[in-house]
Amino acid sequence: MIPVIALVGRPNVGKSTLFNYLTRSRDALVADYPGLTRDRKYGQGKVGGGAYLVVDTGGLSGDREDIDELMAQQTRLAIDEADIIIFLVDARNGVTPSDHLITRELRQIDKPVVLVVNKVDGVNADTAVSDFYELGIGEPLATAAANGRGVNQLMQHVLEMLPEVEEPVHEDEADRIKVAILGRPNVGKSTLVNRLLGEERVLAFDMPGTTRDSIYIPFEKNGQAYTLIDTAGVRRRSKVHEAIEKFSVIKALQAIQEANVVIVVLDAQQQISDQDATLLGYVLESGRALLLAINKWDGLQQEQKERIKHELDYKLSFLDFAEVHYISALHGTGIGHLFDSVKNAYASATRKLPTPRLTEILQRAVEEHQPPLVRGRRIKLRYAHQGGRNPPVIVIHGNQVKSTPDAYRRYLVNTFRRVLKLVGTPVRIEFKEGKNPYEGKKNILSDRQVKRKKRLREHARKK
Repeated sequence: MIPVIALVGRPNVGKSTLFNYLTRSRDALVADYPGLTRDRKYGQGKVGGGAYLVVDTGGLSGDREDIDELMAQQTRLAIDEADIIIFLVDARNGVTPSDHLITRELRQIDKPVVLVVNKVDGVNADTAVSDFYELGIGEPLATAAANGRGVNQLMQHVLEMLPEVEEPVHEDEADRIKVAILGRPNVGKSTLVNRLLGEERVLAFDMPGTTRDSIYIPFEKNGQAYTLIDTAGVRRRSKVHEAIEKFSVIKALQAIQEANVVIVVLDAQQQISDQDATLLGYVLESGRALLLAINKWDGLQQEQKERIKHELDYKLSFLDFAEVHYISALHGTGIGHLFDSVKNAYASATRKLPTPRLTEILQRAVEEHQPPLVRGRRIKLRYAHQGGRNPPVIVIHGNQVKSTPDAYRRYLVNTFRRVLKLVGTPVRIEFKEGKNPYEGKKNILSDRQVKRKKRLREHARKK
């Protein structure tokens, strides 16, 4: 499973700045989940040589009572979820009593801690770092998160400290479709898992997960091998009926990363919450294939069903590629069709797209709807090829392509999806500027012309 790194420290030591740098985001408010402490932010790390999740926590005052309270309500949760902790201190303020108190708390936790002396820009880094040896929590590392100084070296050190997690290997692993079941508490995830595992012709057995008690459940249906990624934590085959009461952001993010297809379960008897939308946003950002399962559909009046469909169209319009299934996990209604959609979404997400076919679709799309003018010149889209799978990435080459408006990008995405019949998966388009064959040659040609004229003049004088 993808490792988790938690950032802790006093207020204003640069945790959010480091978080933004690691996640390549513009502000620290990456995800705000109602019902969880507002100051815990989650993001995917993009600095260093490996994949990881980073958690930004609220500042600790350093007072023992406040630390206990915040540890219980917020920071303790982040630390419990983390594989490693980055403890930030401020080089400009030096060692403070609050740093000492936080250090005492961190010593009681059986997890590796990396001490980072931040804000070393503008001060003598060696002198500032040496002061923090007195904390006795390891060798301090110097950074200036505001401009990225020392951050790459920090992450290289941190990632080297993380243990390598080996997943169980199966002979048919390449043929398995990994399916993650996600959703808020009490929406019917456990009931859906029961239905997926308990139907006829389904063979299932237990395989313990790698970290944080996530469970991988291989099973087969109609000749297709699947691996169900269960985020309930403590469930075993004998206890698969137990309800999932705890929603963990970290487990959800890890399940998304591990999956080929994600089924997000929504409760038809509840409104779509900000938590639902944020979770779906994470799935969209990851590029994973997606299905929506609207559970508890049985027994609703027609007026209620129409209201829910309208709410889906209004609030989740950004997920127009995802197939929607109206199901009853309790009674089994609509469950069988989920497998067909999972297979179709997986096939679309991993499909090989030939370059001639993509270029042909691009040319027809341009003929039907020309790209706009930019500074009086038409955007030219020349050819396309596949740049990746799961999700499908289509790379388009041309001139002035970086100026392509979002509306025209969406038109191209919809065209490729419609013509190629890609279902259940997002499609990403990347533009690459074509190189001007005459770029940089103007001066060379001018020099040649000058030399030629000079030779002609000299030849004329000799005559």
